[in-house]
Amino acid sequence: MKLKMMYPFLNSDINIIEKTLEETVEAESPLLRQASLHLLQAGGKRIRPVFVLLAGKFGDYDIHVMKNVAVALELIHMASLVHDDVIDDAELRRGQQTIKAKWDNQIAMYTGDYIFARSLELMTNIHNPLAHKILSDTIVELCIGEIEQIQFKYNFQQNLRDYLLRIKRKTALLIAASCQLGAVAANVEEPIHKKLYMFGYYVGMSFQITDDVLDFTGTQEQLGKPAGGDLLQGNITLPVLYAMEDETLREKITSVHENTKKEEIEEIIQLIKQSGAIERSILISDRYLQKAIDILEELPNIRSRKTLRDIAMYIGKRKF
Repeated sequence: MKLKMMYPFLNSDINIIEKTLEETVEAESPLLRQASLHLLQAGGKRIRPVFVLLAGKFGDYDIHVMKNVAVALELIHMASLVHDDVIDDAELRRGQQTIKAKWDNQIAMYTGDYIFARSLELMTNIHNPLAHKILSDTIVELCIGEIEQIQFKYNFQQNLRDYLLRIKRKTALLIAASCQLGAVAANVEEPIHKKLYMFGYYVGMSFQITDDVLDFTGTQEQLGKPAGGDLLQGNITLPVLYAMEDETLREKITSVHENTKKEEIEEIIQLIKQSGAIERSILISDRYLQKAIDILEELPNIRSRKTLRDIAMYIGKRKF
């Protein structure tokens, strides 16, 4: 089942979100407008806006309020991708040229800044101080996570705790915030919005581990970028950490650098796939996913709860 088929009751509101996204990234500068729309029109799952809307269904749901949070969270995510592509010197994103590849690093950095600023402008329509505290704390952690990823590049001495903390900051907390902020914007009671936050955190951890697995098991066509790209860029993910427990394989992996030949990377990918590291990583992802499913049982039994469960299972079990 395709993701969008899981929430047909949100279709009209999702259309409003898409329209608002396009309106928000409009700019007086033709170049800034083109660059901003370039990434937006490349598509995406829109997981964060969907989580915002579904969380809002537990309270006083008003799409004209919810859209501000939903669009802001997606824009923050987009801005982080634009900046990531500069740091990683990435040529492809979602099967399309990255902004830095189509223009240059300077245009990409300022485009990311612009998209980020527009997200904050939207959030001024939310008059709840708690929402702004949650968002600012999340952005701080996201930035720390990005810095840590840079510091840990090609650091083959890092451990499981380092990895889990990094993906928590880089990925899981923004998904957790999407769930919590949607509820806060809809005046949901604290015990409920805190549980939605934990649901989002667990789903976010499972989501990123699954992404890291797919970087080895997917094809370039499926991923929209070259397979094994994380390792080549020096990003040490869970499958790599597990594979390095084999001393022979560790020697091969630790020899990787940014100029490693494609054939060598492909060989290492095959060895990692044969090592059992993929299966062990999937097991960890599944544990986080089960924690997300368990906490949903503590929420009111409304239609959105089932949809959250369906989406969690989809993104935790996806093949590409």
